[in-house]
Amino acid sequence: MENHTIVSYFLLLEFSKDRHLQLLHFFLFFILYLATVATNLLIISAVAFDHRLHNPMYFFLVNLAVQDMGIVSVTVPKSMINSLMNTRYISYFGCFAQVLIFASIETSDFFLLTVMAYDRYVAICQPLHYELVMNWKACTKIVILMWVISLIHGMLHTVGTFSTPFCSSIINQFFCEIPYLLKLSCFGINLVEVVLLVASIITLGLGCFIFIIVSYTMIFKAVWKIPSVKGRQKTFSTCLPHLTIFSMFWVTICLAHLKLPSNTKSYLDFIQTALYSLLPPLFNPIIYSIRNKNIKSAVAKLWTF
Repeated sequence: MENHTIVSYFLLLEFSKDRHLQLLHFFLFFILYLATVATNLLIISAVAFDHRLHNPMYFFLVNLAVQDMGIVSVTVPKSMINSLMNTRYISYFGCFAQVLIFASIETSDFFLLTVMAYDRYVAICQPLHYELVMNWKACTKIVILMWVISLIHGMLHTVGTFSTPFCSSIINQFFCEIPYLLKLSCFGINLVEVVLLVASIITLGLGCFIFIIVSYTMIFKAVWKIPSVKGRQKTFSTCLPHLTIFSMFWVTICLAHLKLPSNTKSYLDFIQTALYSLLPPLFNPIIYSIRNKNIKSAVAKLWTF
């Protein structure tokens, strides 16, 4: 039982023992982090300073930008510092905090993308009821409720993951991710966390997925009834950014979790994790800027200002 209480810190993935490659990793992650924060801050600023964008759709977009910055801020800086300082160390509490914050934000992403799909459904399929259903009071309550549920969900997964002692401190990933921590359990399968994961997949993952698919099926049916081609294009332009972001988020998560994490250092595992944890936060604001004319106009106005 003494071995079960030894782990008081963890060792994250070491990209290379070569000092030059470590510095290369630091600069690449630094550029990625800076680009992600800058693009999301640009979206937040554009929405904040353009009164035309003060509506529920862009209110949710601002929340998505905040979540994207939170995801990279809780994972990337520690990996950067470790490469710069030539270490792999993360404290037990630091790992606990990473899991809690990351799991909470990932959960809130699912909820927010689902709410954004509902917002588009009401706006397109029930336009006369839009201001009544999606008023500012309702949107604020939705976001607060979303964060409270996400935090509770994240806490349950974190406590479930750390409920059993660890017999190893080596995490073969650049941040503390639940599947890799479960591999370190002294008792093999962590039944508490496995039950929570299965319940989350069925209720949260599958539930949100079905809700979004049904919403967009009804949206597309309504759009095709619009007689004007220009009207259909305009309506599609407000939906495509969200649908693209949802598709990218869903596909990258599936790719990352279809394969069980390996017990040894694997760059394939790193790439799969990076696909859903680092790329969506970077590309989400870019996708909205490219596909949404109002955002492009607001960003251009902010840039010239």
